[in-house]
Amino acid sequence: MVVGVRQWLLRRDAGLLAVRRAVRVAAVACAVFYFCRYLVGDPAMATYAIFATVALGFLSQIPGSATQRALTLLWSAPVACLLVTIGTLLAGHLWAATAGMLVFGFFIAFAGVGGPRLVGLASGMQLLFILPCFPPYSPDALGSRLIGVCVGLGVLALAERTLWPAPDPVGYQERLADACQGLAGHLAARAAGDPQAIASTLAATEKAAQEIRPSHLPPEARPASAGRSDQALSDAGAMVRFALARLREMPPGMATPAAAGLLDTCARTARAAAKALRGAPAPDTEELADAFSALRHFPHDRSAPDEPDEIRMTTLALAAADGVWTSATAIRIALGAPIESGIASRPVRRERFPYAYMSTIRLWWRQFALHLTPRSVYFQGAVRVAVALAAARLAAGVLDLSHGFWVLLATLTLLRSRAIDTRIALRPAIVGTVAGAAAVGVLLVVVGPHPGLYATLMPPIMVVTFAAGTVFGPAWGQALFTVLVTLIFTQLAPANAELAGVRVLDVLIGAAIGLGAGVLAWPRGGGGELRRSAAGFLDASAQLVRLTAEALTGPPQSQDGDPSVAALARANQAKALANASYGMYQTERHAAAESTMDWQAVLAVGYHVVRGCEWLRDTYAPGALSSWRPLVTASASNVHDACDAAAHAVGEGRAVRFPRVQVPPPPDHQVADMQIWLAGVADDLTRLDTPPAPARR
Repeated sequence: MVVGVRQWLLRRDAGLLAVRRAVRVAAVACAVFYFCRYLVGDPAMATYAIFATVALGFLSQIPGSATQRALTLLWSAPVACLLVTIGTLLAGHLWAATAGMLVFGFFIAFAGVGGPRLVGLASGMQLLFILPCFPPYSPDALGSRLIGVCVGLGVLALAERTLWPAPDPVGYQERLADACQGLAGHLAARAAGDPQAIASTLAATEKAAQEIRPSHLPPEARPASAGRSDQALSDAGAMVRFALARLREMPPGMATPAAAGLLDTCARTARAAAKALRGAPAPDTEELADAFSALRHFPHDRSAPDEPDEIRMTTLALAAADGVWTSATAIRIALGAPIESGIASRPVRRERFPYAYMSTIRLWWRQFALHLTPRSVYFQGAVRVAVALAAARLAAGVLDLSHGFWVLLATLTLLRSRAIDTRIALRPAIVGTVAGAAAVGVLLVVVGPHPGLYATLMPPIMVVTFAAGTVFGPAWGQALFTVLVTLIFTQLAPANAELAGVRVLDVLIGAAIGLGAGVLAWPRGGGGELRRSAAGFLDASAQLVRLTAEALTGPPQSQDGDPSVAALARANQAKALANASYGMYQTERHAAAESTMDWQAVLAVGYHVVRGCEWLRDTYAPGALSSWRPLVTASASNVHDACDAAAHAVGEGRAVRFPRVQVPPPPDHQVADMQIWLAGVADDLTRLDTPPAPARR
């Protein structure tokens, strides 16, 4: 029987992660509540102790290992106390509380720009601001409230480390190490020229590289924070995929001895990078830089012309080597090691790795400033949440609801990034709340006010409540949560069957406000913004192709007068907004008819354009390819036109269809980098030949 129940649970809750968390949070919540309510005898302290535990233990999704979650809880305690203090001081006036909800609701939600850890904390922090923003206005109880918050979070942090902790998840560093190890094996096979080994290692490396794509990672595992380490790890992963893509483009057959030697050096560097991510010293990049420079200058010293395949092989080997060097250097930054001189000059290194030269404060400010635009899904989501919470606070005050914070709690938990997702969440929430309220009504009528009985029932019901959403479904979670909050409040103040009806009314009002906010504020969510931001990224990429070609084939000019510099900055900003939209899109529900576009392929075009432009600007001075101007201009014009056409088609939801872009093979090593870059972008564009997306609503 026990074995059967366990297997049934494992099918619904892999690794019993939800059950572990339910037991842990319930044990802490009950312990701190009973201690503060019955031993200390302070209802205010008990209220804030249990709600702090529930807010950051159950409603929040804090990523990382048990130790990382415990540390996050500890450093979030001062912020939680600050929010409780401000909420307490604003509770005396309806309009002050409403304005505070609008302002702080926005900033708490917008803090998610800083990364998955802040996203995970947002809902819990919102609740800790919502709770004190309601009457009674009790600044004299502030001390008890703050002690309750600290007790709840302190015990919860201890429990994260000691009470049935979940196994540590496979982190991004471990996945990146696997990808670097796979890349090293494929580089070695390419250097040896063994066709069978090339095929087998390519398949394994592509699989490992897919595992570090943001779309293949849970949101909490993505290296998306503003911190230096996360930015470096994200760059390292992107450059592993870049190097693999260049290797995939190599013509079949043996590499030249010089190219094979470079690839073999790349393999050693990639292998050292994988070991460093698992605890070894930071990888050395100087050997690779020397091998790169040797091959870079070797072909130009030869008098005999090379075959096109040899030119292509050499150029792609150099591009792959640059990707490996950049990835290994980013890993050095993530591990706190200095940047070695390597391939690029100091100004170029500052341009490639700007986060390595910025203070922590500046890094965070840059991240937040980038998304202070209505085109950012983070900005849109923060406005949506803030307006909804402010409207809910105003409605609760005007209607003089006795448990008005339940209105805001319902709004907060039901509001989604898309209006249709909010509507989908409403039915189980309302059905569950009504069912739970009916059960509570019967309980209060039959049993009456017996706090001792409710205190006895609370622990098992709390465990089941916290696991119910995952194990049984959202309707069960809402029903049991309604029962749970009733059990808590009957121990804080006398209650009767009317409390169940109040709960239903509050949830209905909160649900209506959440649905209204979802309909009025960017109702299409990340999917709607993704189409716009992806089109903007393609448009910026098209301009970057044209201006890069003009800069390298036109008359020499200073850095300040080079329009491709500003175009590269615009493309990087467009890339950041498109990445954020794609991340939001991944969290939403989308029907098959809405998912006809391969968004990864769309974004890959822009990534290739940006990285290729950086590569060319690092390698060539302005005007260096002026002798090849007709060839380069014609090829760049074809790629620009195709990229521009794709941008318009994506933005309008039309089919992306055009013939293969013509990019002649490079006739000489001098122009090989440019032509192979353009040919690679052209090949990426052919992957966007898709059926039309559904018309926009």
